[in-house]
Amino acid sequence: MARHRRKPPPAGEFLADVIDLAEDGRGVARIDGKVLFVADALPGERVRFRYTRVTRELDEGQTVGVEVASADRVTPLCKHFGVCGGCALQHLAPEAQIRYKQNQLIQAFARIGKVTPEAIAEPLTGPVWGYRRRARLGAKYVSARSTALVGFRERESSFLAALESCVVLDPRVGLKLRALGELIADLSIRAQLPQIEVAASTEVVALVLRVMSPPDAQDLAKLRAFALEHDVDFYLQPGGPDTVAPLAPPPRELSYAPLQEPDRLHFRPTDFIQVNGELSRKAVQQAMDWLAPQRGEHVLELFSGLGNFSIPLARAGVQLHAVEGEDALVQRARDNAQRLGLEIEFSRANLFEPQLEAPWAHAQYDAVLLDPPRAGAQEILPLLGKLAPQRILYVSCHPGTLARDAGLLVREHGYKLVRAGVMDMFPHTAHVESMALFERV
Repeated sequence: MARHRRKPPPAGEFLADVIDLAEDGRGVARIDGKVLFVADALPGERVRFRYTRVTRELDEGQTVGVEVASADRVTPLCKHFGVCGGCALQHLAPEAQIRYKQNQLIQAFARIGKVTPEAIAEPLTGPVWGYRRRARLGAKYVSARSTALVGFRERESSFLAALESCVVLDPRVGLKLRALGELIADLSIRAQLPQIEVAASTEVVALVLRVMSPPDAQDLAKLRAFALEHDVDFYLQPGGPDTVAPLAPPPRELSYAPLQEPDRLHFRPTDFIQVNGELSRKAVQQAMDWLAPQRGEHVLELFSGLGNFSIPLARAGVQLHAVEGEDALVQRARDNAQRLGLEIEFSRANLFEPQLEAPWAHAQYDAVLLDPPRAGAQEILPLLGKLAPQRILYVSCHPGTLARDAGLLVREHGYKLVRAGVMDMFPHTAHVESMALFERV
C-alpha cells in the first residue's frame, strides 16, 4: 500500500495580516478562509512569512519580515531568541504579554467553562529577566566540534540550541552556560551527561548532574574546582530521583520564604517549587487576601506540595489539613511545619483517584485551597461539592482546565465565580498561571 505523502509547503515568501495570538504565542491569520499560525508575528501586523507546514485543516509559517509592526513589538533581549525554544514572546512588550494572557483566561472562561467572573483582578507582575530559579537543562557533547552544549532545545526540534547564555535564568546559571559546556567537554564522562537540573535559592545554587556513568577521580576534582570558583553546589544523579546525592556533603541548605521571614521552606534540588520567587510570594499574598482565612477556621488544602501555601495558612491560625500525592513532598512539608513549630495535619492521597473513605474527606471545612497541576482538579470536584465549603481558592497553571473546572463548580456544585486574574509567573513564554475565587451561592 502506498504511503500518503504530506504535501510540501509552497516555496517563497507570502504576506499575512495577523489578527490574534494563539495559546502557544504564535500569530493567527487567515488566508483564503484557512487558519495560518505564524511564529514571531503579533496581532495588528502585516508580516512576510514562509510556509513551514501545510495540512488540510491549517497551515503554519515563520515570520521573515515585518511590513507593518505592532506598537507592542520590541527587540528581543536574548540573541538566541527564535532559535531556542525556551521563550516564545520576547518580541512582545512585557505589559502586552500579560494583557494577552489575561485575555486568554477570560476567553477560556467564556468558551470552555461558559462562566463569567464577577470581577477581573489586576494581573500580578514582577521581574521579567533573570527570574527563573528552577529549570531542567539539556547537555550534549558534540564530538565533531569537541564542545558541549548546555541549554534548552531548539524550537520544534529535539536538538539542543547552541546557547552562550540565557537571560531568563537566574544569572548565576544563565550567564555561565558556556562555562558549564566547557567543563562538561573536559570530563571523561562528557558523552554520558545528558541533563542538568537547576535549583536556586537566594544564597545557594544547586546543579544536579544526570550521570549515566560514574565520574573518575579527575572528573571529581574538576567538578569540585568549578563549584568553588563559581559558588555552586553539584549533585550527582546516577539513577532515579532517590539516587541524587551531593558531590561534597554536607550540602548547603536550599530554602526560601513563601511569604515572609523567618518562615522558610527547606527543599531538595529536585523538589517542585515555583520557578519565579518574587511572583510566588505575591501569589501567596494574594491567596491569603482573597481567601481571607480567619483564626480557628477549618481549611483544607489539596495538592499542597512542600507547603508553599500551608505555612502561611497555618501561621494565620487556621486549623489546616493539607493533602498531597507524593510521599516525599508530604514528609518534606511535615518537616518544615515541625521545624517552624506549626500544627498542620498532613495526608498523602492520589487526588486524581480520590479515596473518599479517608477521614479528611468527611470533615467540615470553611474554605478549600487547591493548586493542581496542568490536568486540573476535575476528579476531586464532586467531593468539594459534598463538603460544601463557603470559599474555594483555585490556583491554576492552565487556563483551559481552570475554565473547565470553573464551569463544573458553578453549574453542578453551587458556586459562583467571584474573582479571577492572571499571574506573570513565566514572562516571555506562553504559559499562563492564574487564580480564581469561588463562593457558595
